[in-house]
Amino acid sequence: MVKLRARCLLVGDSAVGKSALCHVFQSDGTLFQKNYSLTAGVELLMKCVVIPESSDSVELYIVDSAGKQALVDACEKMWGEPSLLFLVFDLTSESSFANCSHWMDRVQAHCRGLQLPGVSGVLVGNKSDLSSRREVPESVAQEWAQSQGLDYYETSAKEMENCEAPLLCLARSFHTLYQERRETFQTLSPA
Repeated sequence: MVKLRARCLLVGDSAVGKSALCHVFQSDGTLFQKNYSLTAGVELLMKCVVIPESSDSVELYIVDSAGKQALVDACEKMWGEPSLLFLVFDLTSESSFANCSHWMDRVQAHCRGLQLPGVSGVLVGNKSDLSSRREVPESVAQEWAQSQGLDYYETSAKEMENCEAPLLCLARSFHTLYQERRETFQTLSPA
């Protein structure tokens, strides 16, 4: 049994539902707060994820970062060394989707500055319950995610739908990376 720890950076524009998604995930789908105040800095949440078909687990330390542009510079100093990326946009806001490119550039520049290799990640379109107000087609978001090397998910924090899938994907991805590196080291060691 192996217990891994991964720092997961959660970014996206203000009011896209980043904190709501994390709280639903952390509470195993039992808690959706109706009133949220905008995250003014960085909030740290932790959840242990058991990897199916193994006895291993990954503790996800989720760094929920403010999305308001005026606060991002200060927050970036607290991002640390992320292992995983959780990028969220609002399906009812074309501008929040367009800003995903800006968020990717910022995270990539941050990771290059720390000499970190590529970070595994997911793109999440939240607020799927508001289908009548949808502005971002699934095919467009899926294509952009694929071009960035990200897996794509659609969720509804309010309806608590599919909120676990993106974070389970990240935990599995981190676990797979660990296994690959372990095998590489084992092949390098003398017999």
